[in-house]
Amino acid sequence: MKIEKIAVKNYRLLRNTLITCENDLSIIVGKNNCGKTSLMSVLKKCIGDNSEIGTFEYYDLSLCLQRKLYEIVNKEMDFERNKLYGIRVDIYISYTDNDDISNLSQLLLDLDPNNKTVVLRFEYSTTEEAIEKLKNVYKNYLNKHTSISTSSNNSNSSTKRNNLKNPEINKFSRFMQKHHKDYFVFRKYSVLFDYVKQELDENTFKVLDKKNFDISKIISFNYIDAKRDVSNASDNDLSILSNKYYSENKSKDEEDGAVSKFENQIDETDADFSEIYAEVFKDLLNKISIFGGMKKDDSKIKIISQMHSAKLLKDNTTVVYDDNESNYLPEHYNGLGYLNLISIIIKIETVLSKIKKENKKDELPSDINLIFIEEPEAHTHPQMQYIFIKNIKKQLEKGRAAGKSKIQLQTFMTTHSSHIVSECDFDDLKYFVKEKDAKGYNIVSKNLKDLEIKYQNEAGTANNHFKFLKQYLTLNRSEIFFADKIILIEGDTERILLPAMMKKLDQENEFDTPLLSQNISIIEVGNYSEIYSEFISFLNTKTLIITDIDSYNIVQKNAGSVENSQSTTNSALKFYLNDRLKEHSNTEIDILTGLTLSDKTIKHSEIAPTITKTQNNHWVSNPDGNVLIVYQISETNSAGVTYNARSFEDSFFHINKDLFTDLPGATNEEKIKNCKLSFQGLKNVKYFFDSNKDSYDLATNCVNKKPSLAMDILLNSKSIDGKDFANWQIPLYIKEGLLWLQKD
Repeated sequence: MKIEKIAVKNYRLLRNTLITCENDLSIIVGKNNCGKTSLMSVLKKCIGDNSEIGTFEYYDLSLCLQRKLYEIVNKEMDFERNKLYGIRVDIYISYTDNDDISNLSQLLLDLDPNNKTVVLRFEYSTTEEAIEKLKNVYKNYLNKHTSISTSSNNSNSSTKRNNLKNPEINKFSRFMQKHHKDYFVFRKYSVLFDYVKQELDENTFKVLDKKNFDISKIISFNYIDAKRDVSNASDNDLSILSNKYYSENKSKDEEDGAVSKFENQIDETDADFSEIYAEVFKDLLNKISIFGGMKKDDSKIKIISQMHSAKLLKDNTTVVYDDNESNYLPEHYNGLGYLNLISIIIKIETVLSKIKKENKKDELPSDINLIFIEEPEAHTHPQMQYIFIKNIKKQLEKGRAAGKSKIQLQTFMTTHSSHIVSECDFDDLKYFVKEKDAKGYNIVSKNLKDLEIKYQNEAGTANNHFKFLKQYLTLNRSEIFFADKIILIEGDTERILLPAMMKKLDQENEFDTPLLSQNISIIEVGNYSEIYSEFISFLNTKTLIITDIDSYNIVQKNAGSVENSQSTTNSALKFYLNDRLKEHSNTEIDILTGLTLSDKTIKHSEIAPTITKTQNNHWVSNPDGNVLIVYQISETNSAGVTYNARSFEDSFFHINKDLFTDLPGATNEEKIKNCKLSFQGLKNVKYFFDSNKDSYDLATNCVNKKPSLAMDILLNSKSIDGKDFANWQIPLYIKEGLLWLQKD
């Protein structure tokens, strides 16, 4: 028995979100504010502790639904009976013939033996009758509370209110935050799953009685949230956790020798302390005995020792740090990383003991047990994160198998750690991404393992592409899952210089949101960015692809300058701009050099254009797309020469020749000598001082080592008037791309 998937509607950003669950461990990744914590929060309010169940707030409703309710109450929209006006969570549970389904009996709505799925539904919703009542109450409320008095129209508070996007909606929201419980009800249902159509039958359901239905027998939910009580300012955080662990484990086995020995020792110590207390408090007790009695010793009392094991552990023990030299140091001498790691391990073991209920001999574990671990990487360095994710499955597996009987355990883990992602099983990953549609924002949950299916639909070496992508992401670039924006580049030169170019643009433009303050991930992909096509579409993250036009002379059958070439050898350009290249009869180079920035902005379409199977890329030109591919374009330098470069070095030399020639020296020979000393990534530097050599010649003959040249450019950069890298210019195609990326 297991949870197959969880569907959430109208809860914060989880407006219409479906999460499929792995059998063992599901790792949820994604950038900030993409609903990872919201998933844990809504599960707590549906299947958590009794104190948490049903504790919804009005602001838990999605913004789309809040606006809709406002419009209904203010008679701008009709109430539709077949629509959901509230929060809904559907938990799909599957079982096999080998499972004990006695606890599921109340959920079964179909006796067909082939239907092995039940759906447990939770709703915090309102009804048409409740809305009608709300309309009258809110109308009276508005009559009693005028928004702004005439005398305060010119006050600061009035100005602030008028600056609100919609003060009337805000007023309604404040009212509902206080009174939403009068109009919303929390309910539990079982809904029929039509296994033939593979969809819910909304007309067949059963309301689950609060008194007779105990959900904890079916599902238990335990969580370890990111706000863990560990700090190196306290001596007993771990000691408190150890006490909780003991409380869950002390009665799990009557034959547990260690527990019995501990309890017996407490009894013996109680007796010893009672004798000592009799001597210590002898005088005091004798004086008390003479007060208040009708006869002698009526008020005689004794002070005895009565130790409780749990309290003893809580108040009289401490976890210490053993330095292997018989020195026991306080627990807060550990670093925060170790405290956090130890805390998680103790909490997981405590939760496992609680789940197995072995300290409650008359109770059995729940049929399904969920553990939600939030951001385990806090305070830990990369190596410790690697170790954690490598061992967490082993710890959970041991906990699952240990004890009287094997328990059904499923675990969710959220993380912002690229190190954890790089070491985890690729198939366990769930990518949460915020997408916008006509109704507003919604969180979409995507399975990384589904990427393989998409790549299989491509022709040729598609399977190798997926294998390469999986290995590359696992080993090198897992941070891409947490990036707000992505730049795909060809090689070392761009990788080294891009941060400087971004800083240069920031200083020149004074953006409200500078490029360097944005969460941008820069990934080297060579000139084969088409391998990442499906992955880019999967992430749905704003992406800039920087590549070379790679012009090629068909007649001479060699690489040539753009003006002397007819085609391109760049497979990425042919892949992403295929629809543009195929719609004209001109040569590829003529088409590429004629495209505007809008033409090079592309979008992934589920409907493939009419192209050959080997070019089945689904990418089409769209000015609203979130992917831009840029390459060298025509540009005029300071000498008034207009030229279209072929490569990055070609374009950089064209507009920055002075950087290499404007050097100390009275003669060309002296300047050449200084150029050799300053730019060791170059060769044949004399070409820079030859008027017969253009930038294409320089790029072809003068570059010795590209990474070294990039470092030389940085080392020879100058700051002028507080602006860095002021003595060279950014090639226009890269500048246009970065300016596009900077915008939201």
